Amino acid sequence: MEVPMPRLASGLDLTDLGARIRSERLRRHLSLEVLSSQSGVSSSMLSDIERGKKVPSVLVLDSIATALGTSLARLLEEEQQAKVIVLCHREQEVVQDPSGWERRILSPVLPGIEFEFMRTTILPGVDAGVFLPHGTGSREYIAVEEGTLQLTLNGTVYLLQAGDSIYYAGDCQHAFANPGEKPCTYYLVMEIPPSPVPHVHHR
Repeated sequence: MEVPMPRLASGLDLTDLGARIRSERLRRHLSLEVLSSQSGVSSSMLSDIERGKKVPSVLVLDSIATALGTSLARLLEEEQQAKVIVLCHREQEVVQDPSGWERRILSPVLPGIEFEFMRTTILPGVDAGVFLPHGTGSREYIAVEEGTLQLTLNGTVYLLQAGDSIYYAGDCQHAFANPGEKPCTYYLVMEIPPSPVPHVHHR
């Protein structure tokens, strides 16, 4: 059964998405095999995604972004450099996972900064999956707006209710689920220290 393409407000299609992933990979001088090892996504799947032949789930996209040391937003949006950036509701990127959750990206992509501000909604009884650890020094902050969020950090479970917030170092496995009977909506801020892009010296 085919997985529906995550809905993107910008209309970015599979070919454009694949080209951005390939560009970020090559900019870091990573082979498909190395990226596969770091992301847990097979080389054949990565190749198909880069060529616009396969539809990645949100979790797979996030794993690729994490392995590249960047955010999902950077794979979906163009950089902006203005001192003031307004993102109207209709312009915000929204990615929807068929399992029953969605992520709305509230922050712009800025040059040299790996930062993401997002609003996530998980339907009742839905497990959004396990996300890979980010790099050392990364930080995440969560505030629950409504419902119940089950957050698991390296095997330790934290049950958060509406109004609760939490901070944790991002270099751990983190999983999100909604064990409640109504939708859970929470805000998450992620900050990743920029990783140096290796330079190739030509003789």
